Amino acid sequence: MIKVGIVAYGIIPFTRDEQKIESILLKSAKNLFDNNPEINRDDIDAILVSTNNNSKYLAPILSEMVGIQPKIAHSIESLCNSGTNSIVSAYSYIASGLADMILISGAERNDSPGQILEWDNSRGEFKHPIFWASIFTKSYKRKFSISDEQLAMVSVKNHKQAKENPNALSQKTFTIRDVMNSKKLTDDIRMLDCSRPCTGSASILLASEKMAKKITDSSVWITGIGQKTTSAGFTKNTSFSSMESTKIAGYAALKMANHNIREIDVVEVHDAFSVCEPMALESLGFSKSGGGTSMIKELYETNNFKINPRGGLIGSGHPFGATGIAQTIEITQQLQSKAKNRQVDNAKIGLVHNMSAAATSSTVLILEK
Repeated sequence: MIKVGIVAYGIIPFTRDEQKIESILLKSAKNLFDNNPEINRDDIDAILVSTNNNSKYLAPILSEMVGIQPKIAHSIESLCNSGTNSIVSAYSYIASGLADMILISGAERNDSPGQILEWDNSRGEFKHPIFWASIFTKSYKRKFSISDEQLAMVSVKNHKQAKENPNALSQKTFTIRDVMNSKKLTDDIRMLDCSRPCTGSASILLASEKMAKKITDSSVWITGIGQKTTSAGFTKNTSFSSMESTKIAGYAALKMANHNIREIDVVEVHDAFSVCEPMALESLGFSKSGGGTSMIKELYETNNFKINPRGGLIGSGHPFGATGIAQTIEITQQLQSKAKNRQVDNAKIGLVHNMSAAATSSTVLILEK
């Protein structure tokens, strides 16, 4: 099989600014090309756009704005894991021989239309993600005797780590008391337990091994991919205290990469809400069931950036179409030893976990030097 590597990337700060989606997309793509002037745009065969704002002709528009006439140009939408699904699609095009090099750009506005699933009548009036998060939180706390204070540590850790990420939406740190005293949104969720929609963009360039070696000697290779969709409506989840799609996707990705979970050095998990981080860590196998919060507390107390070094979604912000790409860029930077103050020592193998809608769908990537 053709090896597929990450050869370049570009990202812009996540903000609350009002901008046109086309302008946001262009900014991270421009950042990529500005940082890698040696790349010949004529060598780019395809452009994929990751966004929930999918009512426009965005991939061809971006192609024209950056001066590329690709063979393939289209958008991919899968709510919050649109970014990693776009990367998997690009990987597949290259591995099949249909393309040699592909630009993937993800972007979202802070008023993204993808925040509420209007079609899911099983939710009744409770269509906003805060309600599935509340069900997850209540179920997780009850099953494993977890306190609100233990879950608050997720937000405390990730805001602390986001301070070392110049592109993060939040540049503030908080205590457990701050999280506990933040506005209560439901019985189980407070304001600082939540990631926030925002305006942001991230771009990444994938290439075949032959093309990658012409561009850089520091490629990061995608060696494992796992994807699983178990349903669309979250009421069909088999459990509200674990993530079935994450378990299946994680197992598949590790099997493809021929690694086990103990070999993973640095991780990006999809912490849309505080409860999601320990649940994802447990479902992936980093800790035993119910042990995720203890792991997170130890990481915080030892200043270990292994999990969500850029600050996760809670600290960095969550522009849906850009999130999975930003997560992948972070792991790429870690493996290239370019993460500066948030660098994890001797990182050689990384994992990206990106999910949608109460983990009804999950994508897991394994990256290696």
